[in-house]
Amino acid sequence: MNRAFSLVELSIVLVILGLLTGGILGGQALIHAAELRAVPTEYTRWITASQTFRDKYFALPGDMTNATAFWGTAAACPGNNTDTTTTGVPTCNGDGNGQLSNGSPSIANETYRFWQHLANAGLIEGQFTGVSNNANSTSTSDSRTTPNVPRSKFDQNIHWNVVIVGSPDYTNTIYFDGNYGNALRFGTGTNTLQRSILAEDAWNIDTKMDDGKPGTGNVTSLKNMASATITQACSEPAYTVASSIAAQSTYVLTNTAANCSLVIKTGF
Repeated sequence: MNRAFSLVELSIVLVILGLLTGGILGGQALIHAAELRAVPTEYTRWITASQTFRDKYFALPGDMTNATAFWGTAAACPGNNTDTTTTGVPTCNGDGNGQLSNGSPSIANETYRFWQHLANAGLIEGQFTGVSNNANSTSTSDSRTTPNVPRSKFDQNIHWNVVIVGSPDYTNTIYFDGNYGNALRFGTGTNTLQRSILAEDAWNIDTKMDDGKPGTGNVTSLKNMASATITQACSEPAYTVASSIAAQSTYVLTNTAANCSLVIKTGF
């Protein structure tokens, strides 16, 4: 006598498979939602730590003119410290002008000393080199030997950095026009200037924190536009130096490539 599964048994199996598939997909969606929520949480942490630092030391971390009096002097101050493999308390002073910059030797590495000063003050976790590493900016959350900026829980390839942006006008090829001051950049690569996240994720983060538009408000994107090698832009209309597009720009939510990076104003 031949034996086989009944239609009822096959139906039960299909239902179980459907439930398992739905559970996996639902779990992935929940994980990604948690990753998206991590970005505004991290931003708030950096801002709170910076404000607490200024209340205690009367200076902006990284820009502090007497940091070495508290934590000792690192090698090659005030210029670039070439030892990018060592983390520790010894540091360099900033120039006290309120701008976090890497411009000249007197203010070199202020954007990286920012994180080191916060860590030295016990206001953020980890230890940081306080110097630039053009090969790869990493954080204390993995095993690589050049931690100089914090990684994001959103993605281990994405990290935070802070730098003076100032007030670029519409001709700027990196930033939308506006008054930024010192800003936190959220992305990958040297100085967090590389395209890193989907337009949909950038829009999600921007909407949670601000106005959901790439060119206006406190949360903006870099001017990541389509080019000969990049076929999908983060925002539209396409960037031109002929006119300002900040107010009209919107995220291109249909894009499937990670071509967005965020710039978030700090207020200091």
